[in-house]
Amino acid sequence: MRLALAKPVNKPHLPQIMLPQVIIIGRPNVGKSTLFNRLVGKKLALVDDQPGVTRDRRFGDAHLLGLDFAIVDTAGWEDDDPDTLPGRMRAQTEASLEGADAALFVIDARVGLTPLDEEIARWLRVSSVPVIVVANKAEGRAGDGGLMESFSLGLGDPVAFSAEHGEGLADLFEALRPVVEPLQQEMAAQDDEDDPSGPIKLAIVGRPNAGKSTLINKMLGEDRLLTGPESGITRDSIAIDWIWSDPDSGEDRPVRLIDTAGMRKKAKVVEKLEKLSVADARHAVDFAEVVVLLLDATKGLEHQDLKIASMVLEEGRALIIAINKWDVAEDASGLFNGIRHALDEGLAQVKGVPLLAVSARTGKGLDPLVAAAFELRESWNRRIPTAALNRWFDDALAANPPPAPGGRRIKLRYITQSNVRPPTFALFGTKLDQLPESYQRYLINGIRRDLDFGSVPVRLMLRSPKNPYAKR
Repeated sequence: MRLALAKPVNKPHLPQIMLPQVIIIGRPNVGKSTLFNRLVGKKLALVDDQPGVTRDRRFGDAHLLGLDFAIVDTAGWEDDDPDTLPGRMRAQTEASLEGADAALFVIDARVGLTPLDEEIARWLRVSSVPVIVVANKAEGRAGDGGLMESFSLGLGDPVAFSAEHGEGLADLFEALRPVVEPLQQEMAAQDDEDDPSGPIKLAIVGRPNAGKSTLINKMLGEDRLLTGPESGITRDSIAIDWIWSDPDSGEDRPVRLIDTAGMRKKAKVVEKLEKLSVADARHAVDFAEVVVLLLDATKGLEHQDLKIASMVLEEGRALIIAINKWDVAEDASGLFNGIRHALDEGLAQVKGVPLLAVSARTGKGLDPLVAAAFELRESWNRRIPTAALNRWFDDALAANPPPAPGGRRIKLRYITQSNVRPPTFALFGTKLDQLPESYQRYLINGIRRDLDFGSVPVRLMLRSPKNPYAKR
């Protein structure tokens, strides 16, 4: 099976609206993620006093007094062996400078310059990317010494800033404007109209070490995300835009891939940072259209996997189950059939969730996985005309009339589709508070089966007319 690799684009993380790209660089714990959150106007990046929280690049849309640009948060620069986790994090930061239009070099004004700051400055001076030194934590007078020291870096006048309190935004604007404003105007002139379909938002979730980041790297054809044998490397949810070439039609289709932190059992999540990471992963599910739950073929299906799957379906997202590491699976046929049976038993609310075998190492099954995601999104967005829906409804009532609890018939009058994403239907009638759950499931399962919604979540809302005499 041919694997569709990422196609080179100028700014791969923003396929719809082209923006200048500004990268944040600095050693650990100088406030890079706080600056990132300040510029995007929301807490997208995890922030903690512990150094090294950020590990992968995170992209956001920044707005600064009329300047619009893509801002990139990076891992803290550390002087470690390239084979270690900090060393691999630094390699990610170095790679992120390629293609950037400007760099914000953040130092801690209260601590002053360190040897590591000077090493980073030497690296930045030989690059062709314009650099702005941001002397962070400069509120009050405590940062005056570090601010003055930063002039010696040879990177121009520093900007006194406080990411925590938002001080220095006007000065940062003045420093960025000569670089960003011309590019912003040029790119705006070149932008085409937005694609009304937009990229599919595809989130990859699962337990730690299931291979989520490795899977995305294989799709992209590059080591874009940090991976390794250490558990819990991914902390932030990372969104990356990619162009997938459909091997059947040859069509190029935009995909927004979302990598997430591993979700362990709630009882095992005790550290504050991991709690934040899991909450961020849950937020990524809310943002997604289709969610891939990645299993580890060497461990099979566990109770935690079913809990994650149920959470995804309760949020109304379309779900795919992918068994990773298929190239090393033992008794592959028995494993697949066992997982299929367990899913049908454990996910009673949705039968027939797609189950696929993949290998993030070899690329097996990745094209069918993405193709299935597009098919599911189509169902997730499907709207049924009211006339066709009520023809189905009349047939469903004729085949299985609603019950009559206590001898009093429940009248079901008509049904409409009130929403999509997920498909939501409003059922109108009388005495609907007495309609059994089993009959509601009968209607939902019939909608899925007969109206081609497949395994996507379907919601049914009950609507009874108000009794005008109820309060008299």
